Amino acid sequence: MSVAKPSQEPEEELLFVPLGGAGEIGMNLNLYGFGRPGAHQWMMVDLGITFSDGQVPGVDVIMPDPAFIVGHRDRLAGLVLTHAHEDHLGAVPYLWDRLRCPIFATPFTATILRAKLADVGLEDEAEITEVPLGGRFTVGPFDLELITLTHSIPEPNAIAIRTPAGTVLHTGDWKFDPDPVVGPTADEDALGRLGDEGVLAMICDSTNVFSAGTSGSEADLLESLKALIGACGKRVAVACFSSNVARLRTIAAAAGGRDVVLVGRSLKRIDAVARKTGYLADVPAFLDEEDAGYLPRDKALLICTGSQGEPRAALARIAAESHPHVTLEEGDTVILSSKIIPGNEMAIARLHNRLVRRGVTVITEKEEFVHVSGHPNRDELVRMYQHVRPRISVPVHGEVRHLVEHARLARACQVPLAVVAENGSVVRLDSAAAGVVDEVPVGRLALDGNRVVPMDGALVRGRTRALYNGSAVVTVALDGDGRLVTEAQLSTIGIMEDGDSDIEDSVLAAVGAALGKMPKRARRDDTAVREAVRIAVRRAFRDSVGKKPVTTIHVVRL
Repeated sequence: MSVAKPSQEPEEELLFVPLGGAGEIGMNLNLYGFGRPGAHQWMMVDLGITFSDGQVPGVDVIMPDPAFIVGHRDRLAGLVLTHAHEDHLGAVPYLWDRLRCPIFATPFTATILRAKLADVGLEDEAEITEVPLGGRFTVGPFDLELITLTHSIPEPNAIAIRTPAGTVLHTGDWKFDPDPVVGPTADEDALGRLGDEGVLAMICDSTNVFSAGTSGSEADLLESLKALIGACGKRVAVACFSSNVARLRTIAAAAGGRDVVLVGRSLKRIDAVARKTGYLADVPAFLDEEDAGYLPRDKALLICTGSQGEPRAALARIAAESHPHVTLEEGDTVILSSKIIPGNEMAIARLHNRLVRRGVTVITEKEEFVHVSGHPNRDELVRMYQHVRPRISVPVHGEVRHLVEHARLARACQVPLAVVAENGSVVRLDSAAAGVVDEVPVGRLALDGNRVVPMDGALVRGRTRALYNGSAVVTVALDGDGRLVTEAQLSTIGIMEDGDSDIEDSVLAAVGAALGKMPKRARRDDTAVREAVRIAVRRAFRDSVGKKPVTTIHVVRL
């Protein structure tokens, strides 16, 4: 990799390179490089996914393309995971085989990851080192110390990264929750000590930078949820992020004598891990979804996946009446105990409408106090800057508007330098010359079935074109001189209605005309025939229905 050279090239330098999660929320992949220019040793922090907005058919999971660091994997010392959310570790099972590096994580995160690796047969190949909360360890040239914070999942960690060039605090996802319900409060003393020691740069969460005040405490939700659930006369379903173990505990405590049922595979997995690691050990066991139908409707409390309207999640299937065990009907209540993640508004609205159409009452954070965020509001960001006092701020985990506003806030907190960097930016962390000094390639990969494919590749492009324009297949049977032996055959998907025989006739006539115009020698060339017929078919559909379908031509010689 080449970087722009200052007037005097440093002997060693410290770089930060985001490949995902900078300029967007989700899909985090961060790289730190240290060493001589062109010979850096690398460390990766987090490797996550994001979920499709439904615009690409057949693709639910999207992840960053790690091609840049795969090209340098002989100098990749390891992958450190800040916590177990999908947008921070969800891509590891799909991409680790390309990296083949050691993994470092705290016990809860390691347990979640092992289960995911087992799903793809990598549980015995990936080397995972468990690091205790507050632990200190090394990865290549990086001396790391975990600092416990609070978030909407157990064991969220900031990482103090010490190098000869200076110390960086990578916050991961965090907030300052005075009563997080699960796990300890944030170790603000450690943050203060780090600030006293001197911090070169802070790479910090920007999600709630536009929200004033503080994000609130998980413990504050209990009384509100208890009152809401207690006022319901029939079945109640609460949808939340499956990884929010504290929310599971809060909902269980607010049940008011109702039997609590878990609905959704990811909830069951998180519940099992949380009990194994001690975070739900004192909470009575939840019932399985197969038991829901045997419970009186006024004694059932369902905890469901699908708060973001995900089409395959439990709540969407319940709303569509396609869930095998659980139903909701008129008079029941659904509480969406989560915030709306940007980009999911339409999916959540569709879910909401389906439920309301069936007479189900839907309660969201807009109507009642049913959710607190796991990310810091402005007052918490200011408090973090007061503890850490970095010389450089690099906002991440936000769209561009979040990053720019966070940089403005950092400057107001007396941070001398604030660098706005999107995915692919190479940021030199140097108090005298911090800034973006180069760009590296970035991209997105999609999980298509059991394959990982490029988002901009032929497979996804072709499927997307077919979604909007339909597809057509024409088979022409020719003799050796290229004359039609029988009438061409046309098959279409998503381009004609049943009974559109006039359109079919015009397309087949265009095929015959195209072949008739070809010289005899060209008709003997299958490649030339396919191209001539393809153009004719697309033109015929354009003229008749205003569409250019994805067109495939089969040539059969008889």
